[in-house]
Amino acid sequence: METQTPTKRMYRSSAAVRYASVLYGLAVPKGDIQKTKDIFAEVPQLREVFINPTIAFGTKMRVIDQIFPESMRNFLKVACRYQRMDFLGEIFAAYDAYCDEQEQVMHAVLTCVEPPSGEQLEKMKAFLCSKYQKSSAQIQVVEDAGLLGGFILSAGNDEYDWSLKGRLTRLEQKITKN
Repeated sequence: METQTPTKRMYRSSAAVRYASVLYGLAVPKGDIQKTKDIFAEVPQLREVFINPTIAFGTKMRVIDQIFPESMRNFLKVACRYQRMDFLGEIFAAYDAYCDEQEQVMHAVLTCVEPPSGEQLEKMKAFLCSKYQKSSAQIQVVEDAGLLGGFILSAGNDEYDWSLKGRLTRLEQKITKN
């Protein structure tokens, strides 16, 4: 596997962002994009076909026409023509992030001992939308018995620690400071 220099990673990242914004601008149905991701996940050998310089360009174009949703074909052909097929994972990740940014979606992680009820989760989403001026929030729930009780909500650069473990740690710090 090839190691990447910081400059090469930055170039790949900026190229992925450019391709992601173009893909977003094409207004390809999200279902077709997901189907394309699924195809690459189910048949990882396809990536090797597209980045292999010994396989004729015309053959690659026929594979794209036969396998992928019609709305994705031109995008994939351009990516193939400009030798960006090895960036597809990064392009799709950048696309997802770009969609979330454009659609004002907030992502957060809720670490808790027990999963919250539906009502509690909705209240947390409402809090996040209000606090960060977002239209919706998606919360990933992670269970951690080590918290002893309560929860930690991580959103953006903020962390709201209402866990019993966190409260005990803060109490200990207050007591030992005096």
